[in-house]
Amino acid sequence: MPPKRSTDDDELLARLRSLTAQARERAEYQRSQVELAVALQRGMLPRDLPDTPRFHLAVRYAPACYGLNVGGDWYDAFTLPDGHIGLTVGDVQGHNIEAAAFMGQVRAALRALASVTGEPGELLARTNDLLVSLGSDLFATCTFMRLDPESGVLESARAGHVPFVWATADGKSGLGEDEGGPPLGIEPGVEYPVARYRLTTGGMVVLLTDGVVEGPSMPIEEGLDQVVRLAGVAAVAGLEAQSLAAAVIKGAERVGHEDDAAVLVMRHDAPDTTP
Repeated sequence: MPPKRSTDDDELLARLRSLTAQARERAEYQRSQVELAVALQRGMLPRDLPDTPRFHLAVRYAPACYGLNVGGDWYDAFTLPDGHIGLTVGDVQGHNIEAAAFMGQVRAALRALASVTGEPGELLARTNDLLVSLGSDLFATCTFMRLDPESGVLESARAGHVPFVWATADGKSGLGEDEGGPPLGIEPGVEYPVARYRLTTGGMVVLLTDGVVEGPSMPIEEGLDQVVRLAGVAAVAGLEAQSLAAAVIKGAERVGHEDDAAVLVMRHDAPDTTP
């Protein structure tokens, strides 16, 4: 005959059932938040890239290791009204649903304003003023480039973002450390200087976010140096843009990144006919 349960036993069982139900509710809520954030991220990142025979593009994205696993890092590439190509990579503060939603606002603002002006400095200035007017507590860093597909000339402006990486066919590589300006969405009336570069045959450009090059096991300077070396080797070896993008995002795992990470690689594969 089983022993008779006491009142204390009944109270303990009731408490355990209540705690189990609460844990199940929290798990369901967390799961729904993750699903929502993933849906937001997938819906906001572009599905198609500009198709040009002279310049090949490749992109990669890796989720954060902690939190909701989805954040505010983005990449984008699109054709401007004048036939030039707009390229951008950016990072919104934080990695949660709010960051993913704000990322969508920044991307939409950049695309919309780029139809009015594709000049990188003016575009970032207008985007910054628009985001400030929204009154959000969040801010974003980004790099925007405009490529002339006929000459290979790149015009670049940075808003508090990590520098891009460049490499030439003979293996030279380095950082595009132009002056830049502050992040978007903090202070109105900011100017963003424009730097000009030229991508020659076999050359490569790597736009990335800090999640690629910074983590608990590696400072950002060391991470950037790693990508610089990798890009130089890739350019000499004639690797495709897709291969370099995959290698760069794979390197983020060695960094031990806790943030999400985005990479955009462009390679000039056509014969260089410009003077």
